[in-house]
Amino acid sequence: MKLILLGAPGAGKGTLAAYLIDKMGVPSVSTGNILREAIKNKTALGLSAKQYMDAGQLVPDEVVIGMLRERIAQDDCKGGFILDGFPRTIPQAEALDTIAEIDCALSLEVPDEVIEARMTGRRVCLKCGATYHIVANPPKADGVCDKCGDGLHTRSDDKPDVVADRLATYHAQTEPLKGYYGAQGKLKSIDGTQGIEKTQGFAAAALGL
Repeated sequence: MKLILLGAPGAGKGTLAAYLIDKMGVPSVSTGNILREAIKNKTALGLSAKQYMDAGQLVPDEVVIGMLRERIAQDDCKGGFILDGFPRTIPQAEALDTIAEIDCALSLEVPDEVIEARMTGRRVCLKCGATYHIVANPPKADGVCDKCGDGLHTRSDDKPDVVADRLATYHAQTEPLKGYYGAQGKLKSIDGTQGIEKTQGFAAAALGL
């Protein structure tokens, strides 16, 4: 199965993807990893992408699509794959349709207020990397890491104004993909608010796994 996961930042796509990769036995195809690998290996597309990145510009869709075409042609993708981080816009989805026949777009539905509570409540220890949540997984002592005793911090991505901006961008640019894939009869939506195990169960049922 060739699968796309849709959902707002903080909806839980990464956790669900890890489960589905194991359950389905297919690789995750990450555009970020592809870009880094192509630049490291100094491929023609990688060198092209590096020029844009060095200039502080977004890598054009056609370059990313070229890298994706090469990646999904590899043997481990013959049985399918889960796309990570792509497409984010309808033009990207249209370009993707020229190189792959996507079987399903699985949309993880979580209201903005739930995402805001999840993300703004996260705390991280910069020293040892442990993560907490002030409601769901609080440290024993407020603001102090259980593991190493260092202070806890809010990541810049988790600050309320940044979270609001990321959600606004998602609704404006990426959420329209639900309509795009819905029109193709490929959209399946599941509730992402019921906890990890139930979300995994909903996904498995929706995909017939």
